[in-house]
Amino acid sequence: MTERSSLSVGVVGLGAMGGGMAAHLTASGAETHGFDLSEEARTRLGDRGVAVHDTLSALAEAVDVIVLSLPKAEHVEAVCLGAGGLAEVGRTGQIVVDTTTSMPDVSRRVATALAGRGMAMLDAPVSGGPSGAASGGMTMMVGGDGDALDRARPVLDIMTATVVHVGGSGDGNIAKIANNLLCAAHLLTTAEAMSLAARAGARPESVLEAVNAGSGRSGVSQVNFPRWVLSGAYDSGFTMGLMRKDVGLAVALAKEHGLDLPISMATAEIWRESAQTLADGEDFNRIVCRIDKALYSE
Repeated sequence: MTERSSLSVGVVGLGAMGGGMAAHLTASGAETHGFDLSEEARTRLGDRGVAVHDTLSALAEAVDVIVLSLPKAEHVEAVCLGAGGLAEVGRTGQIVVDTTTSMPDVSRRVATALAGRGMAMLDAPVSGGPSGAASGGMTMMVGGDGDALDRARPVLDIMTATVVHVGGSGDGNIAKIANNLLCAAHLLTTAEAMSLAARAGARPESVLEAVNAGSGRSGVSQVNFPRWVLSGAYDSGFTMGLMRKDVGLAVALAKEHGLDLPISMATAEIWRESAQTLADGEDFNRIVCRIDKALYSE
């Protein structure tokens, strides 16, 4: 059993991911505070034992570690650098752990600003979805100062199963963008391979078992396909809109560095065009329907 953290922690953003993190931290015995603009979210997490606050400044005053779980980079900038943001209301010695999938330049800019207040910033996006957030089973990819990471470890060890320190500020987001680009591509390539198998007369479930014992396996073939695709469940908690956003971050990063990545760009185009038939709120695994609607639809 993970030992209780002696650090107080506040979670900003109590949606599917942040709410799961806050509830798990509370259930694990950590002193956990929460803030969200939504009164419904505050009430829901308050009912689960999280000490919720009506303002960001009240939360910042109460905790040692502040975990951000926000939709996009612009929300991170607003919470950290905007009027009444953490750069104004935070305290010297506090550590901000940003689990948002953001852009590395944003993470570096925010880290520099917070350092001017004597605060540390870790860009620490996570993989594992809402179920991982609720169970402490996430993988965290961390960019930032190693000493700050060591100080935050008691909290992170409750929240995650694996922490990988990738490098300096911004590097955690580079790793997460690369990870999600691969996931987006693997969903398409695995869907094509299983469609090929089915049309050639083999059972996709059996071929998938063989692939997962061979060199073609991936996290998508090992987890997504049996759990959410071939089962027809499509309830991972991660949406088409979120994956489109993350693929878009990969495209922007590639363009920023003048890279010619034809497979990645083809992947991005399929995800972009899928908006015509798959709404942002749909489960992201439904992208496989673009490959073979008859095989993968419920």
